Amino acid sequence: MQMNEYQMKAFKNLLERLMNFDGGFYQKKFAGLSPDDIKTQADFENLPFTNKDELREGYPLGICAVPEEDVVRIHSSSGTTGTPIIIPYTRKDVNDWALMFKRCYEMAGITNKDRIHITPGYGLWTAGIGFQAGAELLGAMCIPMGPGNTEKQLKMLSDMKSTVLCATSSYALLLAEEIEKRGIRDQIHLTKGVIGSERWGEKMRKRIAGELGVKLYDIYGLTEIYGPGIGISCEHECGMHVWDDYLYFEIIDPKTGEVLPDGELGELVITTLFKEGAPLIRYRTHDLTRIIPGDCPCGSRFPRIETLVGRSDDMIKVKGVNIYPGQIEDVLREVEGVSSEYQVIIDHLGGKDIMTLFFETDLGYSKSALEAAVCNAFKTKVGLTIVAKSVAIGELPRSEKKSTRVFDNRY
Repeated sequence: MQMNEYQMKAFKNLLERLMNFDGGFYQKKFAGLSPDDIKTQADFENLPFTNKDELREGYPLGICAVPEEDVVRIHSSSGTTGTPIIIPYTRKDVNDWALMFKRCYEMAGITNKDRIHITPGYGLWTAGIGFQAGAELLGAMCIPMGPGNTEKQLKMLSDMKSTVLCATSSYALLLAEEIEKRGIRDQIHLTKGVIGSERWGEKMRKRIAGELGVKLYDIYGLTEIYGPGIGISCEHECGMHVWDDYLYFEIIDPKTGEVLPDGELGELVITTLFKEGAPLIRYRTHDLTRIIPGDCPCGSRFPRIETLVGRSDDMIKVKGVNIYPGQIEDVLREVEGVSSEYQVIIDHLGGKDIMTLFFETDLGYSKSALEAAVCNAFKTKVGLTIVAKSVAIGELPRSEKKSTRVFDNRY
């Protein structure tokens, strides 16, 4: 994806402001650089990447690019390890984010007549408040539940006649299973689900859509870049449209940093064009995707990225074989009788690595036959011999937030 004239002008204006902000992160990082030095696409692509470690080193407000009195809110990344990343927002940042989120709802065909049930968390995490701000700008009724208290969630879904569910895929599945278990599907009025925060496979998608009776939309975002709401899938389910009038997107080879052509899989890199509080230039997201060439059948002019394959930092190596969670989902999708939920445990026993894959299975299938089928499929598609263990539906843990699926006990 080439930077267009509008994006180049916006970027140079941003760069000029950052280079004039005394003591700022980018004034130090790009010491001696002038906006006039960026004349071509190649000039832009020669700029160094920004990475998460740099943002952590700036804790708490080292990446702030405006006077502190202009900051109206902070958010923090949801990571559970290491120094948190604090992202400051100005009033314009908050308004721009709400506008992008409103677009997401509109792309999904959601209107001010809908009732939007919001289960992602509130607080320092960007999720809940982003879903709410976009819905309020749209003029829709919000039910700001946050996560947890499934009993109350189901009551409010029923009593408020919510039509849109906003959730992580893990929590959407948990709610779907509870609704099915209690036999209250006829009391639920949902028609659409806006799902984000974590990668989810096709089997999970079909289960959630089928059990809730909804059309599902993938929403994309990350705290460092506003939050969720910078892209969403449309009704055709062929990638996620991204708002390139606010952001510039690149795909790079995660190992070499080389910019890849449209259509090739790699790591997503994002530059914010108008963000004030904490603008980021060539920020490495570690999300693996590709820019989809060509026009979407929906007619939107906004470009598309593929639904995320995984993360470059989620890769695990077992017996010299590189494995991504997406590959595990691909294997399970091909075996009839295997459900969407799985868990991986990796141990080092007797001088060798052992990978055990637990997966849930539907009733009426032979566990031993399914275990053999999964082992064979994994060996064929991934090139690794594993131990496969079949468990009953619902036996693996469910989460109100993101699910942890891989446990590596070797370190």
